[in-house]
Amino acid sequence: MEIVTCELSAFSVIGMEGEAQPGYNPAPALWDRANARFGEVERLALRDESGIPVGVWGAMSDLTRSFLPWGDGFSRGLYLAGVQAPAGAQPPAGWVKWTLPAFACLRVKAEGDYAAAFQAGLDELERRGLTLAGAVQECQRPAEGGQLYLFFPYKRL
Repeated sequence: MEIVTCELSAFSVIGMEGEAQPGYNPAPALWDRANARFGEVERLALRDESGIPVGVWGAMSDLTRSFLPWGDGFSRGLYLAGVQAPAGAQPPAGWVKWTLPAFACLRVKAEGDYAAAFQAGLDELERRGLTLAGAVQECQRPAEGGQLYLFFPYKRL
């Protein structure tokens, strides 16, 4: 499994927000809603030089919107299914915009088993003597065929 250190600059995501609780994961329903209404935010997507959206994010935060790790064994927090957007972009009605802070992170390339990639990130933080300092973020890179990466923040920049 590929794990590298990186710096994640502050960035904005416009998407559909929901609350995760023990026994309830809102992500599938949020992605269904966001995908069904993507035409409403498509023009706001931040794009690379080829015109491809730079990131489709499953952004996460604790319930205080401080972008701290989820509680209750990573089962309680907020989830935002959306697309990376310029900082000045305004969300249309029914959409939410988050601006996530900059972090130093471990980036885990998720290949196959999501749970294994998540655990690998936590294990690598521990191996390096680092502490999870923010909620884990998910990003699919359309330019890489939708490759999923998990970002494990260990220090706010």
